[in-house]
Amino acid sequence: MIVGIGTDVVVIARMRALYDRWGDRLVNRILGEQERQVFQARLGRGQAGLARAVSYLAKRFAAKEAVGKALGCGLSSPMSLHSLQVLNNAAGAPQAVAQKGLASYLSERGLVVHISVSDEQDLAQAFAIVESQPPLSSH
Repeated sequence: MIVGIGTDVVVIARMRALYDRWGDRLVNRILGEQERQVFQARLGRGQAGLARAVSYLAKRFAAKEAVGKALGCGLSSPMSLHSLQVLNNAAGAPQAVAQKGLASYLSERGLVVHISVSDEQDLAQAFAIVESQPPLSSH
């Protein structure tokens, strides 16, 4: 059963301006450890790499905002920018990987988070669905 949905859109040029001003402080504020590794790998590829890295940053921020909206709490407890990482699975699809208190919150309530992220030239967009899973039967 769907518990909540959320969406967010980020103007990539705005994220670029924030990155130009704050650099690693912005990256460290938004991204978790594994996300930062991906960001740094993309960043190391010249000017095109910078554009890809900033787009990646914008998509991760949008996804975290969308999940907060789907949970109904925004970016306040149990959701925060560091309580969720958006990582790609082996097929390249984004996955919401909950950390710390958010992981416990979701587990205790039987909630699963599904996300989709996309970008097109100027915009990064994310959509999140929070779904409740029925308890496993003991049969």
